[in-house]
Amino acid sequence: MPPKRKKVEPKAVKPSDIDPKRRVAAAPDVFYDPADPGHRWERPLQAPGRMQVDFEERIDFRRLHEYRLARTRNALAASGLGALLVFDQHNIRYISSTVIGEWARDKLTRWCLLTGNGEPWVWDFGSAARHHKIYAPWLPKNHCLAGLAGLRGAVSPKVGLFEDAAKEIKDILEREGVADMPLGIDVVEPPFLFALQNLGLDVRDAQQVMLDAREIKSHDEITLLNMAAAMGDGVYQDIYEALKPGVRESEIVAMATRRLYEMGSDCVEAINAIAGERCSPHPHNFTDRLIRPGDQAYFDIIQSYLGYRTCYYRTFTVGSATPAQIDAYRKAREWMDSAIDSLKPGVSTDRVVQAFPKAQEIGFESEMAAFGLNFCHGLGLGLHERPLISRLNSFKDSYELKAGMVFAVETFCPAADGISAARIEEEVVLTPEGAKVITLFPAQELPIANKY
Repeated sequence: MPPKRKKVEPKAVKPSDIDPKRRVAAAPDVFYDPADPGHRWERPLQAPGRMQVDFEERIDFRRLHEYRLARTRNALAASGLGALLVFDQHNIRYISSTVIGEWARDKLTRWCLLTGNGEPWVWDFGSAARHHKIYAPWLPKNHCLAGLAGLRGAVSPKVGLFEDAAKEIKDILEREGVADMPLGIDVVEPPFLFALQNLGLDVRDAQQVMLDAREIKSHDEITLLNMAAAMGDGVYQDIYEALKPGVRESEIVAMATRRLYEMGSDCVEAINAIAGERCSPHPHNFTDRLIRPGDQAYFDIIQSYLGYRTCYYRTFTVGSATPAQIDAYRKAREWMDSAIDSLKPGVSTDRVVQAFPKAQEIGFESEMAAFGLNFCHGLGLGLHERPLISRLNSFKDSYELKAGMVFAVETFCPAADGISAARIEEEVVLTPEGAKVITLFPAQELPIANKY
């Protein structure tokens, strides 16, 4: 007979073993802080396949849900607000982990409420609320409600839907004990705001609170952002091979859009395609212009994988490159490398911005006119999060960079020929040692597509 195994009693956990600030116990491991980003800086940044597998850890979605909600709770607790009422789709997804697709992006017809004492409430478009009750078990079933207010004015305020929704919200605030505290709102239709104020609610700005919550990305968020960047790497290989005389800007956009959806993108928000005489000044769009021999051409891939976005520029020339094109690219790359070298935790954003040229150096009369050409912007569920570093704002409102931030670094340099321009963008993860670039299509030197 096999020997009897010695019975091992589980270790008892005493209250003194638990740090209430972090909910961490000496043992066992089940006590943890859901707001801990769980960074694994000792390991390479992951970019796994899209499938879930049983033999290695990839994205832990429940851990992602808990992290985002915990970060929101902490930001709310530090804000002096009693609750957050959000209409911004990125904020709704961050708090509730619900989404119904890009259709809802500009409708202002979904909203989410979180008090400091409760679980998230979600008002969604018609049957989507019933769908959440079935497929979003992390939310209490009675917290998923059908809601409609104005659809950006399509439903007249005379119908009374704004007043009904405001009363419903105030009732919840009273039940959860925060009706006498300020209510934070991010973006809202004016009649909804007026209805809340008419009920005596003190409405404040919540967007800064939500950006506080969203600025540090967890291990899972960084992995999703890296996977999205890898999709951009592949599309740029396709663009490099397809960029030939006779191809239209719009054809490149169509090809890239198709490839991204084939790879698993959930939203191709925009793809800029600019070539030839359209390069300077930057028009931020695409047309049906035909690519010609010797053109400089640059592209921006703005898309998301499971909500997490890319903003990823690359510049090429077609067939050959002129000295003016090469020189512009060299300057744009020097500004890029200087900015990336300055990115370290603890560094102030007003120091980073000194790596970028003044507006007049690239032919603009003011920093407002040149905004968006040489700057940094945070990436996450939104395209523009923290940090946002530019000569327009960073000397007036600087703050320290932190490990776990993920953002894009963009540079632009017009060429001396008056029509060409270089545009480069790298996405970086800020580690304790500095910036780790995650956009990997080669960009140290000007790529020449289909060289003659």
